[in-house]
Amino acid sequence: MWAWQFAKMQHAAVLGGWTPFAAMQDQYNVLKREEERDMIPMCLDQGVGLTPYSPLAKGRATRPWGEQTARSSADNVAKAFDRDVDKPVVDAVQGVAEARGVPMARVALAWVLSKPVVSCPIVGATKPHHLQDAVAALDLHLTDEESAVLEESYTPQENYWW
Repeated sequence: MWAWQFAKMQHAAVLGGWTPFAAMQDQYNVLKREEERDMIPMCLDQGVGLTPYSPLAKGRATRPWGEQTARSSADNVAKAFDRDVDKPVVDAVQGVAEARGVPMARVALAWVLSKPVVSCPIVGATKPHHLQDAVAALDLHLTDEESAVLEESYTPQENYWW
């Protein structure tokens, strides 16, 4: 959804005397950051929390570049996370993870959790260790330098809403 559409719904709720939205569920992760353009600033301004889905970029931010899983090889949505321009970001996640001695998933999720608008990401765990990494990410606080490394290679997408 576009930010202007959400703003119209918020306005309709106020005019109608209804409860305004308290949360927005958007895709947001280290590889898909388009919500930073309009939606996230609006949510911050309006006091709306973000509940991002796919905070691990369909698993792409959890394994070294080029490494595939059965799902990532067959899932067309997951294939959208294999753009060549995303390789430097995945490499950066891997570098921070290796320097910290933690799994890549923990670093990618810690990055999402570090954003002030994020209330509670939807982790979509399919294995027990996914939950362990998600919980451990709560205690992983990235430095400003680590966050900068993760963010500097990002390439914005022109047509991002599908």
